[in-house]
Amino acid sequence: MQIAKESDADAIARLVNAAFSVERFFIARDRTNPGEIRALMQKGKFLLAEDALGLVGCVYMELRGERGYLGMLSIDPSRQRMGVGRQMIAAVEKYFRDAGCKFSDLKIVSVRAELHDLYHRWGYADTGTAVYDDPEPTKIPVHFIAMSKPF
Repeated sequence: MQIAKESDADAIARLVNAAFSVERFFIARDRTNPGEIRALMQKGKFLLAEDALGLVGCVYMELRGERGYLGMLSIDPSRQRMGVGRQMIAAVEKYFRDAGCKFSDLKIVSVRAELHDLYHRWGYADTGTAVYDDPEPTKIPVHFIAMSKPF
């Protein structure tokens, strides 16, 4: 695994959009674009997982004092359920611990029950809810569920 460079923004956006295409049932647009990825790179980092065929996974990670925030965990749809996501989360959590963080935080969309279950299995607990603040209207009502894992 390696930290992304700005030149990786296009490939990251393609991967994120492919991985998040399952969300089309509640929102009718791509999850991100290269410009948004580059803007996030100004605040945090993307960790990349690659193999001989190219980019397999990515995740955004940002240090926020004693808390680390992760988001956009994206695995190539043809490579999901093979342990890549778990390996990436383990690497992000190590990065946070090494940086002195005491918690790892994330948020998921309320209608993605499978993600809620997955992060619970990985040791994350619900800490609250938040308004879904995307300016694009959703097809059905949604909100964010905040989750956290202490170290």
